[in-house]
Amino acid sequence: MKKYSAKGLSKLAGVSVRTLHHYDEIGLLKPAIRTESKYRLYGENELIKLQQILFYKELDFPLKEIIEILNAPDFDLIKAFESHRQALESKKENINVMLNTIEKTISNLKGKKMITNEELFEGFAAEDVIPIRNEAIKKYGVEQVESSENSLKKLSKEQFAQLKKEQQEIGKNLFDLSHMSPESELVQLEIARHYKNIRKFWGTDGMQDTQWKQYKGLGELYMADDRFSTVDGSPQPEFAKFLSTAMTHFAHSQLK
Repeated sequence: MKKYSAKGLSKLAGVSVRTLHHYDEIGLLKPAIRTESKYRLYGENELIKLQQILFYKELDFPLKEIIEILNAPDFDLIKAFESHRQALESKKENINVMLNTIEKTISNLKGKKMITNEELFEGFAAEDVIPIRNEAIKKYGVEQVESSENSLKKLSKEQFAQLKKEQQEIGKNLFDLSHMSPESELVQLEIARHYKNIRKFWGTDGMQDTQWKQYKGLGELYMADDRFSTVDGSPQPEFAKFLSTAMTHFAHSQLK
């Protein structure tokens, strides 16, 4: 079995030799072999343990606590990795949100005009705006509606226009495919684009929660309200049924 010197392990793991010496001194990571010349040699078990140490350090655990965790008699390596995965996924979600916020802030600082409240509902009749918003609050809650609105208002006019253009393109593609089975591969690929576009409108794109119930509920709303399934000024109830069925299938097969 391959053995690594302190220098070799240092290069492999991206930590300094001095750090490895310190871990040895405090009993956190002992070498597998200490030669007569006092060289430290590390094997596979030490590699895995060092990986655990670095994971816990990334999560801001102090060295004293890491020693207690790794030396505990009931320490379970598989459960530890599962815990690390969950923590990193959560951290990834937070980082994605922060990056998105930074991008919007940079866009704002560069002088691009942000969209207004009126532009959020552009395309709807003025008398429909308040009822539509109230219906959304009733279905999804005021917190989610305001969060979505605030997220959209951070977009530049150009970004919002592009988002709406993408939505219109997806809607046209789905209407052209509405003669096919809602569960067919081609339809479901376009529904996947629709789902991602909707998540951008909701301000939740990239978040861990798939919101499968909300997405399925949106499909049901399409069937219940002609305003959301009108094509070229004409209500399309069969298209609304097609969309709802396709979205429900996607929610259950890909998101749940």
